[in-house]
This record gives sequence, C-alpha cells and structure tokens, in this order.
Amino acid sequence: MCYALLTARARTRVELRDALLRKGISESTAELVLGKFDRAGLIDDAAFAEVWVRSRHTHQGLGRRALALELRRKGVADEVAAEAVAAVDDEAEQERARELVRKKLRTLGGVDDTTKIRRLVAALARKGYAEGMAYRVVREELRRAGEEAEGLDDLLSD
Repeated sequence: MCYALLTARARTRVELRDALLRKGISESTAELVLGKFDRAGLIDDAAFAEVWVRSRHTHQGLGRRALALELRRKGVADEVAAEAVAAVDDEAEQERARELVRKKLRTLGGVDDTTKIRRLVAALARKGYAEGMAYRVVREELRRAGEEAEGLDDLLSD
C-alpha cells in the first residue's frame, strides 16, 4: 500500500502512517514498515516539504503562512516546514501576490472601488498573504492599472 501511495506522489511519514492505520494495520506493524521505508530513503519529509512549497507557491499562488499551515496538516515537523517555507523570500512572495492581483483585477471591471479593494485583499488573505503586504500590493497594482487607491490610502495611513 505504501508503494502505491508513493507512486502517485511523495508523502510524509504521517500521511503514510494514517493510511496504514485506516486500513486496519496495527500501530506497531505500521511503525515497522515505515521504519524500513525510512531506512530505504523512500520517506523524506524535508524533501517533500521543499517540493510541496515550490509547487503550491508557483501553481496555487499560496503565501508563506498558508504553506506552513498545509505542511503542518500533512504532519511535517514545524522546524522542517519553517525551513522549506523560508525558501520563498519576501520578493518572490510579493511578486506572486502581484500576479494574483493583476489576474483578479481583470475580472472586477464593473465593481466600485471599495468592493474591488475588499475583494482583492480578501483573495490574498485566503491565499495566506500577510495583511500589510496584501494592502500594499493591492494599492500599488491599482495605481499601476491607473485606478483609484484612495480607500486603501485611508486604511494604511492609520
């Protein structure tokens, strides 16, 4: 079963353990099997985290906070997750946020400025971007697009 799961995609040790337990495998047998997979180099949570972060940031546009949360849910240790998420630097995260705002902005043509700002910031928040960065990126992208960002200026001046 572990081979089949690993053939589809890389998995964390916790994911494999949970799958074995769901199939009725005893805890001791599961640990024995996973120990063998560990020794064979087939389970590597650090490598999994690195690939996961790169993929989800690039293709889903997730920010560091969302990436860390996903890794925690997958059973990756906090220090391993932190190291993997650190590979996404401020500049890369900000650029990906800009791309997301530009894409979303194209769909908000007939919407008033306040609603537009709210929707753009909310979209970034759902993707795990920090509030301050979300406001800053939205303001800059609205200005770049030649639109008003006064509502954001008022929010950020407080």
